[in-house]
Amino acid sequence: MKKYKVGDVILGVVTGIENYGIFIDLEDSYTGLIHISEVSEKFVSNLKDYVEIGEKINVIVIDVDEKNKKLKLSIKNTDYRIEKKNTRIKETKHGFDTLKSNLPHWIDEKIDEIKNK
Repeated sequence: MKKYKVGDVILGVVTGIENYGIFIDLEDSYTGLIHISEVSEKFVSNLKDYVEIGEKINVIVIDVDEKNKKLKLSIKNTDYRIEKKNTRIKETKHGFDTLKSNLPHWIDEKIDEIKNK
């Protein structure tokens, strides 16, 4: 019985990133490759913008080589991240108060700097 089938969504770990693709380690000594063309519908200039080594991600099986335990994988058009990177800045209870109170000082400093050049 086959371990993996085309269309399966499975969990893997990123083990390598090259210009042409992302290497994935899977269970039971299987490995996989996400070719750069299977990362996004858009132009991909740097695969490190999509994954990090050691990151666990969901991948879609697009081809299986049972004899060599190698899979062709894809993350195109899927929510592959297990843990989303939190790129949003948390708002504090003071909001923009710090900026509001410091802005006049910063403006005066910049004006003085320009005048003294």
